[in-house]
Amino acid sequence: MFNFLNSFMFSYYPYIAIFIFILGSLYRYENNQYTWKSGSSQILENKLLFWGSNLFHFGILFLIFGHFFGLLTPKILYSKIISPDKKQIIAMTFGGIAGIFCFIGLTLLIYRRMSNLRVFFTSNKTDIIILLMLYVQLLIGLSSIVILYEHIDNPNTMIALANWVQGIFLFTPDLYLFVINEHWLFKFHLFLGMTILLFFPFTRLVHAFSFPYLYLLREGYQITRKL
Repeated sequence: MFNFLNSFMFSYYPYIAIFIFILGSLYRYENNQYTWKSGSSQILENKLLFWGSNLFHFGILFLIFGHFFGLLTPKILYSKIISPDKKQIIAMTFGGIAGIFCFIGLTLLIYRRMSNLRVFFTSNKTDIIILLMLYVQLLIGLSSIVILYEHIDNPNTMIALANWVQGIFLFTPDLYLFVINEHWLFKFHLFLGMTILLFFPFTRLVHAFSFPYLYLLREGYQITRKL
């Protein structure tokens, strides 16, 4: 039973989550474009939203890119520049700082949404659920730093998690074997992360795809003045 659960959660569930993430996002964009938005409630309350949103977005973007490059960069590439144990220390340090920013921001956003009646009654159930899921995921991530710190000179866990993530895209068989012996907190972090990915197309998180990326690549702009 133990091997079956591990096999399902860490060998098959990742592909289920990715499939629903891609297909659900495409379907929603093609059929429900008017719901493809962040659904801002700034008009109802601005002060907490300003601080909470900025801290949260700063932290979460840093964490996403950090996880992306940290987990998907093959060891054979980064080991020529930095050792795995030093890489782990850097990830723990900067990831912890970004996590704290994200934690403060998300705490403010949840408090705002739950304490302000106008914001609360204009919220969808999915808004509250996804915020709580992100909050739990963040707390697990911060807690995992404490566990890593106990074995700060041993990067085996970091390497195992990276091998698991890379194995998803390489279609490595028996993926679960990479993480089967890891601490349950890391497993829960992986599982909840995949679950958030699965729910992504059905929440306001889709507005992340609407970031004006091409705007950053513009060649120039025109300054005008009133006559």
